[in-house]
Parts: sequence; C-alpha cells; structure tokens
Amino acid sequence: MAEKNKLFYQRSVEDVMTQMKSQANGLTAQEVLDRQNQFGLNKLQGKRRTTLLEKFIGQFKDLMIIILIVAAIIAGIAGEHIDAIIIIAVVILNAIFGVFQESKAESAIDSLKQMSAPMATVLRNGESLSVKSDQIVPGDIVLLEAGDIVPADIRLTEANSLKIEEAALTGESVPVNKQVATIADDDLPLGDRKNLGFMNSNVTSGRGVGVVIGTGMNTEVGKIAHMLNTTEESVTPLQENLKQLAKMLTILILIISVIVFGVGMWRGQENVLDMLLTAISLAVAAIPEGLPAIVTVTLAIGTQQMAKHRALIRKLPAVETLGSTDIIASDKTGTLTQNKMTVEKVFLNEQLTDSSETKLTLENRLAQIMVLNNDTKFQEGQLGGDPTETALISFYLNQDQPVQQFISKHERLAEIPFDSERKLMSTYNQFADDQIMMTMKGAPDQLLERVTQIQDGDQVRQFTDADRQLISETNHQLATQALRVLAFAYRFVDKVSTELTSDVQEHDMTFVGLIGMIDPERPEVAQAVAEAKSAGIKSIMITGDHQDTAQAIAKRLGILDRGDTSKDTAGKVINGAQLDEMSDSQFEKQVGDISVYARVAPEHKVRIVKAWQKKGKVVAMTGDGVNDAPALKTADIGVGMGITGTEVSKEASDMVLADDNFATIVTAVRAGRKVFANIQKSLQYLLSANLGEVLTLFVMTMMGWEILAPVQILWINLVTDTFPAIALGVEPAEPGIMKRQPRGRSSNFLSGGIMSNILYQGFFEGAITLSVYAFAILNPVHGTDALIHADALTMAYATLGLIQLFHAFNSKTIHQSIFRVGLFKNKFFNWALLGSTLLLILTIVIPGFNQMFHVTKLVPSQWLVVVLGGFMIVVVSEVVKYVQRHFFDKQ
Repeated sequence: MAEKNKLFYQRSVEDVMTQMKSQANGLTAQEVLDRQNQFGLNKLQGKRRTTLLEKFIGQFKDLMIIILIVAAIIAGIAGEHIDAIIIIAVVILNAIFGVFQESKAESAIDSLKQMSAPMATVLRNGESLSVKSDQIVPGDIVLLEAGDIVPADIRLTEANSLKIEEAALTGESVPVNKQVATIADDDLPLGDRKNLGFMNSNVTSGRGVGVVIGTGMNTEVGKIAHMLNTTEESVTPLQENLKQLAKMLTILILIISVIVFGVGMWRGQENVLDMLLTAISLAVAAIPEGLPAIVTVTLAIGTQQMAKHRALIRKLPAVETLGSTDIIASDKTGTLTQNKMTVEKVFLNEQLTDSSETKLTLENRLAQIMVLNNDTKFQEGQLGGDPTETALISFYLNQDQPVQQFISKHERLAEIPFDSERKLMSTYNQFADDQIMMTMKGAPDQLLERVTQIQDGDQVRQFTDADRQLISETNHQLATQALRVLAFAYRFVDKVSTELTSDVQEHDMTFVGLIGMIDPERPEVAQAVAEAKSAGIKSIMITGDHQDTAQAIAKRLGILDRGDTSKDTAGKVINGAQLDEMSDSQFEKQVGDISVYARVAPEHKVRIVKAWQKKGKVVAMTGDGVNDAPALKTADIGVGMGITGTEVSKEASDMVLADDNFATIVTAVRAGRKVFANIQKSLQYLLSANLGEVLTLFVMTMMGWEILAPVQILWINLVTDTFPAIALGVEPAEPGIMKRQPRGRSSNFLSGGIMSNILYQGFFEGAITLSVYAFAILNPVHGTDALIHADALTMAYATLGLIQLFHAFNSKTIHQSIFRVGLFKNKFFNWALLGSTLLLILTIVIPGFNQMFHVTKLVPSQWLVVVLGGFMIVVVSEVVKYVQRHFFDKQ
C-alpha cells in the first residue's frame, strides 16, 4: 500500500474507490471488521523500550568499570575491605547516574499517538457515525469540517472551500486549498498533493469527504514514525571523546599493571596476592574515578545556566555538543519565521507602501473589502480561521479600528465561495440606503480579468492598459520578494441575485488595491545568523515551503548574501526534486555550497544532515514540526521549539528553546564552548594528577620501595582531585571564545596543547613526589627503619595531594599565567580547594585515621618540606607557560 500511496493523487475518484473496494455510502460492519483484522488498528507503533534492570546492567559493560570491579574483588580477598567498599561505591554511583540519564529516553512515537484525532466522523451503511480514530480502516468514508483533525490518509471525493493546514507535516505556513480533480504530475511533494488529506493535519475551513487510503504505519505520519523507530541516535562529540579517552586509558592501565606484576614476580620480592594489590594500586591511580562525576556536574551546571537563557537541555551531552557545532540546519516555518501571516505591503492609489507606514480607516474602500470579504472567527480574544484572512483582520485591529462593529453593521447577505480553480471569493454585504456592496478578493491575474474600473482616490474611472501594466508589474515585484499577493475589488448592486455563480456575477468590478503578505522572519534571527557566522558556524535553511519564498527569506536573514541575484544563488538554493536527482556522491561534493533547501520531505532533511556529518561536521538541526523529528534525532544535536513546536519534535530533540528564539542558539553555543573548555581544564588537571600517581607507584615498584596504598590513591582521586576539578568546570568563559573557529568533530579533549601539558605536568608531579620520598629517607626524624619508611610514605602521600591542589590553580588557564586570570574570582573554586585541603590534612592529623589510611603524624619540618614540594608545580608550570607563549606562540 505504501508504494501505491504515491500514485493516489494521480487517480480519479472512481479508480480509488474501486481499488479501496469502497462505495459512496461507506463500508458495512462486516467489511470494517474484516479490514481491522487485515490491517490492524489505525495506530502508530513504537519500538520496545529497555527496562530499568537492563539499563542498570548495561552500565557495567565499560572496560574501565570492569577493571575497577575486579580490583575491588581482589582487594576484598586480600583483606583490604575499606578499599574494596570505596571502589564498589564509586562503581554503583556511576551506574545509578547512567540509568537516570538513560531513563529520559525518547518518547516521540507516544507524542505522535497523542496527536492523533481521538474521534472521527465516518459514513457506514449510509449512516453518519462518530467513531474512535483507531477504529478507522482503509476504504472508510470520512467526513470533514472546520476544526477536525484528519484521522488517516485520504483521497478527497468532495471539497467545498476545504482548506487544510499541514505545516507540521510539510513545513508550509499557509493552509492548502484542497481539490478533488486528478493531478497528473509525477513525484509531487506532499504540499502539492492537493487532492489528498494527511493524518494529523488540521481542517481550517470548509467541508470535505474522502476515502481512506492509508491507516496507522501506512500513512505519511506513519512513515515518519518508522523513521524515528529505525533512526539510530547519533553519538555526540563528547561521547566520542570520552569513549576514545577511556579506550586509551584502559590500554595504558593494562599494559602498566601487567608490566609491574610481571617484574615483581620475576624479582621474587612479593607473593602473587601482594603483587596483585600492587597492580590494583596502579590501576586505581591511573583510572580517573571522578571523571564521570566531573563531566556530569560540569554539564549540569552548564544546563542550569542555559535554562536561565530559555534554552532547556533534555540530554546533558547536548550542552557540550553545541559548542562544537559547525552547521545549524534550521527549519523555516515557525523557527526562522513567526508562522503567522502578516500584511507587509499595501498598493493603493498607484502607490506601493510598507504596511507600517499605511494608516487606513474603515471609511476607506480597501479596508472595507478586507474585513467584509473575510471568514475570520472572533473567539475569546483570539482570531480563528485561515491565516491569510486573520492577517487582514489583524492589520486593522492593530490600528485600533472597530472591526467587529463594522462587520456586524454590514451584514453578509450572500457569498460565492472561494475555489481553487478561479482563485476568487465574493461576498454581498448590506450598506446604508439599501445599497449592497459586492466585494471580491483573490489572485491578481484572475481578478483583473473581471475589472472594468479603478478606484483613484475618491474618484472611480475607467480601467486602462496602463493601469493593468502597473498593477501586473507591482504584483510581480511583490511575488519576487516571496510575498503572497491578494487583489481587491467591488461593485454596488441593487439586490442579491438568485443565480450566484462566477460567470453571472463576477464582472464589471472596480479595482481598489493589492495587499502583499508574508510569514515574516523573527526580528532577532538576522543578528543571530550574523553572530553564528562570526563564530565560524554556517546557517542553512531547510523548508517545505516554495523555493522563491525560501530564497527571499534567506536573503533577508543573511543566510544568503543580500546582494545575490537569482543567477548567483542558483547553486545555493535547490528544491527536493533537484536533490532527488543527485546521487549521494554528487550531493556530498555540492553540499558545502548549498544554503537553502526548499520543498523538501522528511527523508530529505535526514539526508542533508547525514551529508554534512560525512564531511566530519557537527550538525545542529532546529525544527518544530512532525516532519522535522527524524532529522532532529539524526543530527548531532536536535533543537526543538518550545512554543510552536509539536510534542513530537520536542521529544526528538536534545534541547528545546523555551522562547522559540533562534538567537538563544548563539547563547547556547557560547555556553557549550565554555563547557568544553572547562572540561578540558578539568581533564588536564585530573590526568596529569593520575599520571603523576602512576609514575610515582611505577618507580617505587621498580625500585623495590614500599608503595602508596590503594585507599590513599582513592582518597586523593575522589576527594583531593574531584572537588577542584568540579570547581574548574564553573570557571567563567575566557575572552574571545566566540571568535574562535568551531573545533569540529575531529578535535578531542586532548587537542590544543592539552596532551603535552598532561605529560610534562604528570612527569613533574611524579618527580617531585619521589624527591620528597627520597628526601624523607635520607633525612629521617625517627630512628627505626619502619618509622622512617612510614614517614616517607606519609610525606609522599601528603605531597602528592598538595601538588594537585596547587596544580588546580595552574589549570584555571591552559596557556596564560594564573596571575593574569584572577586567582580567587571563582568562589566555588576557593571553597573547593579549602575543603579538599582540610580533608587531606585530617587523614593525617586526626587520631584513628592512621590505621585506615596507613599514615603517621608528621612534625613541622616535614610539613614544610611537603608544602614546598607541592608549591614547586606552580613554579614549573609558570616557566613552561612562559616558554610556550613566547617561543611557540601558544595563545
């Protein structure tokens, strides 16, 4: 059925009725039952969700986590129960948080189900019945009227002034005038299949009848649901970076642990269990246990800050992903534009003016026709009906004109409804002195054929060829600016004729003027596009709207250069049909030059996103409609609209703009870049500290010295390291962060000089710690060999902790001197360092902790050595940064 759906609009009503085995008076009860058994309920299907237990078990598949679990088991067997408990606690807390994040899984299909019409009117056995929409079957005859939601895909058999708003599905902001006539064209986009109705679209006016041609997953919305079910979630740059880092660290940990274990066994100094504990100590030293918590907290803080700017993050990695964005692919309707038709130009008395400069009272003939030839409904302060007509009413309401009173005073006596063939609508309204004014509005080319006079100021004169040429040129001028143009005319009649047909009545009209309308761009978007451009981010428009409209809006926003001519933009603006003609290889070569995509379908949007991703670009996709959901899910970061967006698009998004403000994306990019920079600082701090610990333990093992206990390493990693690392995550953004080019997908946390910094800083941290240990052995304050080595281990433990606390200051900036960035500006950082320092010292000076942490009390002279040793990392780092800035141009 899915393949046949493509051809339904090309078939006559009779052919479709025959194919669907239906008849004008509807199906019988038995036929309905048989088809429900054959096709199932008219519902959308979702994919199976993982249970909480499955999510929890899935958290333990990571190799680094497995290593920690093995370490805890061996420590428990060896009698080091405190070490084992601490390690297991870290693992479980990490798993619980992972489950919490995964539990925010996508529910886009549920939202699609909620959108479905709960009830529908059908014709069965010749009777009109109200049934639940999920009971509808192919071949059912559906009755539609204004306010209804189309319950399934249908081929229209009757259409009386029927207009259906399909913006959420096609991207077009203006309701489609539906027809019954067969359309011969091939491969039409959904928006041009005017004799079809689509599931979940809204009837704005008129009445219609249709035969159901597709239900459930065999509808156009069903195709989108299938795409959502089968689309794999993209891996964010943050997740890729962390995965690469974990892989690198895991390999390093295993190699070092195996080497140490092998050398120890070869030397025969320790038994198997003791050497396993030594290898565990190395593994614990190398694994940054606090990294998941630090990344999470940093992202969470970034999330809170972005929420204050009306950007709501649904998935934490999205914060950082925004900072690496190369491409923002944006839907037009409701995202770049206001999704609200607005009068922009007025042509009156041979003068074209901006609407903002045009003040018309209801004494003016053009104003009278605009409000009387109009089916807008006034509903509790809201305007209901066709957006084009509500725009005409809003134009006068915004000028404080008494529109409702005027309409009430001039009763509509009759009308000749709009139809899509003649593209006109006429009404008859009562005026004073028993006069009846026949008003007309519609397409300029059609209306001008029925005009014989023209309103020129207060006078009415004959309509000339010069008038026709001027009006036609003005119409063309407005159309090239993507404005929707309506023409207006009138004539007075003595009475309403009994023969209300176009051929008999619509003639000898007096032309009054033209109105140009558009779904205008949001006022803040042009500036946001410019800011994104200065940050090295390319903005592209993807829309289901017409190519001319899309091109005009893109120029107004700066997505296309305003000075471009149509010829210049030929390669930068394409439509869905042209995209279909391109092979994947051709498209991938040209995608970098294309800025605007018009008349596209949902699968096109996914293809565009994937083409950019294949070029190594990080893509953010904004959208608000059902048709945007698959692309939102495919993109590296999907950005939904909080106000105008459908629930489907919100659920498929990583971030939702609470104010629908495109400019908020730029704020989010800035926050994302800051988050990445701060994670880099935290990572540099953590990994250099861990490298220092590994080198310390490795050298101690190779030299046959006593080594630091696993519980000491864990305390340094989880307390002394973690708090300052988290505090680094809330450092303020460095100047010029939005002037940098996007780092893109190829960069990682270790780029930009981070790796070299980790290596030299880790080396010096280890070297200083070992030097303090050696100094303590050579300059003892106690006489026994056991106390000397115990003091040396305690001093090494304290030095390693203090080095990292001093090093936290170094990590506030990658290449600048710490004395230029403000040592104590970050209050959270200050308190974190103070707390970590106290927690480190307390393990040594508080009675009862000695046995637990395997330490001794130190005398003041030993503390002095420890503090001086710790401070040396600041001296070393400042010297290296100076050399980097002045000799290697590291800015």
